[in-house]
Order: sequence, then C-alpha cells, then structure tokens
Amino acid sequence: MTNFVTKESLFELQSITNPVLAPNEQEALFIRTQMNEKENNYNAHLFHIELASGHLTQWTFGNERISSPAWSPNGKLVAFLVKRGEKQQLYLLNSRGGEAQELTTLPNGVNSFLWSPCGEKIWLTTSVKEGLAITDEEEKEDKKFPKAYVVDKMKYKADSLGLLPQNRHAQIAVVELSSKEVTAYTDAPYSHSLQGISHDGKTLVVAVNRVDNTDDVFRTPLYLVDVDTKEEIMLIEEDGYYGDAAFSFDDRYIAFGGSDQTFKNATHGHVYIYDTQSKNRQKLTEMFDVPVGDYAVGDTQQAASAPTVMWTENNDLYFQVSTEGDVRLYYATLEGAIYPASPENEHVYGYAIFKNGNRALMTVSNPTFPGELFDFDITTGERKQLTTFNAEFLANTTLSTPEAIVYPTKDGFTVHGWIMKPANYIAGEKYPLIVEVHGGPHTLYANTFFHEMQLLAAQGYGVLYVNPRGSHGYSQSFVDAVRGDYGGGDYEDIMAGLDYALANYDWIDEARLGLTGGSYGGFMTNWAVGHTTRFKAAVTQRSISNWISFNGVSDIGYYFTEWQMLADMNNVEKLWHHSPLKYAANVETPLLILHSERDFRCPIEQAEQLYITLKRMGKEVAFVRFPESDHNLSRTGIPSLRVERLAQITGWFIKYL
Repeated sequence: MTNFVTKESLFELQSITNPVLAPNEQEALFIRTQMNEKENNYNAHLFHIELASGHLTQWTFGNERISSPAWSPNGKLVAFLVKRGEKQQLYLLNSRGGEAQELTTLPNGVNSFLWSPCGEKIWLTTSVKEGLAITDEEEKEDKKFPKAYVVDKMKYKADSLGLLPQNRHAQIAVVELSSKEVTAYTDAPYSHSLQGISHDGKTLVVAVNRVDNTDDVFRTPLYLVDVDTKEEIMLIEEDGYYGDAAFSFDDRYIAFGGSDQTFKNATHGHVYIYDTQSKNRQKLTEMFDVPVGDYAVGDTQQAASAPTVMWTENNDLYFQVSTEGDVRLYYATLEGAIYPASPENEHVYGYAIFKNGNRALMTVSNPTFPGELFDFDITTGERKQLTTFNAEFLANTTLSTPEAIVYPTKDGFTVHGWIMKPANYIAGEKYPLIVEVHGGPHTLYANTFFHEMQLLAAQGYGVLYVNPRGSHGYSQSFVDAVRGDYGGGDYEDIMAGLDYALANYDWIDEARLGLTGGSYGGFMTNWAVGHTTRFKAAVTQRSISNWISFNGVSDIGYYFTEWQMLADMNNVEKLWHHSPLKYAANVETPLLILHSERDFRCPIEQAEQLYITLKRMGKEVAFVRFPESDHNLSRTGIPSLRVERLAQITGWFIKYL
C-alpha cells in the first residue's frame, strides 16, 4: 500500500544536482542535498561515481553545505566550497581518498573560484573592505555600540542579504596550493568577478563595472585580461547581463551567455561567440525565438546550477533552452545550426558534455520524478539511470500525473499549462480545483517535479497551473506582453485557462475553486480576488499590493516598477490603477496572506497594507508572518517554516473549499 504526498515529504526528497565530469571522463562528481529535520537546515554532500561500474561513494559528511565542485586539470584533486555558518571557504580533497583540507581562511570567505590550468594554483574572488589587504582580519563590530547605516545610493539592500556592506568590493586573488598563500590580483575600488579562464592559463575573463554609482547602470562589462601584463581587451560593454564564459578547446573562441536591455528583464537569454582571431562577436542564437537558459520554477531542487554553454573538441556547443514547458539540452554549430539534443516533456536542470559531443551526464526531472543523474547517449537517445536516491519515495508514494493543456487567447496568443486530478480521484466524483500562479513573471512552470502541486493533489484537490503571457519559454513578444499591463491580458489568460478546464473536465466542482501564488503570483491572486468572485478561497504569498509604495521599499522597486509597469512616480495614476489595493472593497473571497518578515524583494509592508485595509473593511482575511525568512521561503527557506507554510495553505483551503 502506498502513501500520499504530505508536507513532511519534503524531508524524504533528495536533490541530485551539479554533475561534473572528471578529465578522464571515466568518473564524475555530483551533489546530493537533503533537508535536515533535526538541525532544521540543509545538508549538501559531495558524491563520486565510477561511470562504467556505477559505483557510488559519498565523499563528504557532516552538518554542512558543499557547492561548486571542480576537478583539478589532472584529475588528482577536487576543489569545492564548504559553508559552515555564515562564511564559505575553499577546500581540497585528494580524488583517491583522504580528508578534505581547508585551503583558505579568508575573513569574508570565498565567493567563487576557477582552477588554473597549471593545477598549482586556484583563482578566486573574495569580499574585501577598502584599505585592507586581502588576508587582513577586518575590525570586529562592537554590538554594544552599533553604527548608523548611512544610505547614499538606491541599490543599498538586497533580498537574502539585507543591508549591503559598505565600502567593500569583490576582488580577484590567487591561492598557491603548496603554500596556501593568497595573493591579491585586483585592488581597485570596484567589484570584480571571474567569468572564465583560457585552457593555456594566460587569459582571464573578468567582469567589472568601473563606475562609482551603479544605481542606474545595468551592465557589467566583460574584459579579456592578460594574466601576466593585466592588459585588457573589451569583450562586451552593452547594457544587460553577460557572463559565464567558456573557451573552446583550442582557445580561439569564447562563448558566453547574456541578455541585453531591449525588453529590460523580459529579454530572452542568448549565446554569444567571440572570435579571438578576427575580433568579431556574434549572437549565435539571434534568430532563435525562445530563451537560452533554465527559467523553470520549482521547490525540489536545491542550488542546482548548470554551465551556460559547453564546448566539444570539434568546436560545437551545448546549452539549455526553456521551451514550451520543457528545459532541454540543445546543440549548436558555429555556423548557427541549432537542434534539440534531449527529449521533450522533462526538465534538464544540470549537464556535463563529453569532449566528443556524443554523450552527456544530465540531471533530469519530470512532473512525477523528482530528479536523478543519467548517462545519456546523444546520438542514439539511449540513457542509463545512474542514481536512485528517490526510488524509495517513488515506490511508496501515490502521485498525480499532470495532463498538458493548450488553449487560445482572445488576441492571438496560445497558452500552455497543465491540469492535475486529485491523487485519490474516483471517476464520477466532483472535486475542488486550485489554480496556481507562478512568480516572476518572467519564469515558467515546467515539466518538472513540484512538491506543492503534488501535496494539493494528495489533499483531494485538482490543480491547474498555466504559463500566461509574461512567462518565459515562448516567443519574445509573448514574454514582453505583460509589461505595462499587469492585471490585463495576463489575468485574462489565467481565467481563460480556468474556463477551458471547466469546459473539458467534468470532475471539477465549479462551486469550489481556489487560487494561490507567490511574488508575481501573489500580485495576481490579489488582483483576481478584487476582480472576480469565482474563487471561494485564496492564499496570497510574498505579494505586491501597492505599486506606489513598492517603488520605494523593494530592493529592486525603483527600476523594476519602471521596467514592468512602464510608469514611475510621475504617473501615480497608472501605478494605482494596477495596484490590487485599489480594488480591496470588491474582495468577497476569503483571503489568507502569507509573508516573510525579511523579504526585501516584496517587503512585508505590502502584506500589512492589504491585511489592515481588508480587515478594516470587515472582509474575511487572515495574516501569517514568517520570521527569519526572505523572498525564497517556499524554495530554500528554513525547513520547519516551509512545512508550516504548507500547513497554512492546505488548512485555509480545507476550511473554505
């Protein structure tokens, strides 16, 4: 007899991420992350696998989080970051056994690193206070006499970080393996980041913006830097976000990812190629009308990261593409031919390519499969599952299989989505339906495992989730169509999806409809209950209710509001028109408001305004605050509070549906 998904199933699920091939291509590393119920945190450990035999070995243990594993060029050592407490340091481990050795003890830890191809040193970035050497101990703050924080810029805080350290910049340094000596490479009062290194070790790709005030600067130029002379060649200096550079095996070409500012943060991601011989740069995917990269939302994978692009020894390339609910691996040539390399209906959230380009390691999930590591033959399509960490959960748990749906909009778009039957579905019975709305808005629901959806289905609800205009994974015109029109066509897309579901699935009880979503999905929940009475219960999470105040209180508010609403404080009429708070008097749906107290992205005052307004009007409303939590509570938050959040959601729907 199998069980249904519960809130506590979060502790059973194991996240398998970050596959990294060894130079010999006969072994690999990956990370397994679990929620630790006893310590109420996350443990991420390093695992090793022999590809031929499939033999697995756990390499790290303890109450810690491992990230960014990387083999030395000769494969004899492995470097990785270890986070214990607030700081993370760089560690080394012999690939043939032994204890991990701490390589750095920097006051502010290590942000990132890259192996030097010589294998005798490692490049890294660390945060340094102006006027101090990179290895100096910074003065300790006396908590008895806290200092005032003098704000002189608009970019002075960030979600998950809080108030940003002042007069501190990320600098590049190099550490010698033999002596553990750390030597500064940059020291100018600007933040630097490592984006790539050539195979001959002579050239770095460095990102640095040499302006004193970046409040209205949305670019980080990339430079090719000669390691010895520090001479620079500009790689790109356009507005937008660019980085994660990879040199071809012959060092002639440099591939990197990025998106310009044509449609602000709604712009598709692309792959760029720079030819070091001709000095020409091209946008390889310019004619490709879906975004390069993984834009899928979910709540199961932890700290999953993948290369933006990987080269083969024949100078072909591989990268991820978000397309119509899938995240697939794609293959491209320098001539611009682009083809899908992995199957449909799944989420490839990590990958490593063999040098010949015919084979890949991939971490893959789908709506009824939390994710594991696979060995994939790209030429034949055959794959071998290498790990089975979630096998017991799958064998003992009844899941609901989402059904893909497609429907037209009034103005010519096509919307994709999914509908799930209750996990205990019996033909002929009627069931309530809950509509979920994703955040962003420039993300997408995908063919990936989503614990929250499965939990709702296990509770006896149908679940509808769609990708309305504004979602990534579709055309540039589709993702841009939401800007300046929040609550317009996007709201109609969602309601059209509901109408489609009601017309095509007779098991839905139209009198018991629920609605929930977070961030942009929270905005849409607030908007919907102010514009329709069709929903009998709603839960809004980390939401926006008032664009006028959001403009000033969010860490991104002053520019995000302009980018997304196409209006600023000189046009408060438009901001107020698109603010759900304006329509509070229309709300008849019982509304539960969930919000994190340390959310700097959508600050809790957005929830406070909505709650007090509705409460004062005599509406059916409740408010739950989550301490020590930021905007990412539902995905990476404190485990006990993630469980409590799910309890609040399901409890509200049980009460009213």
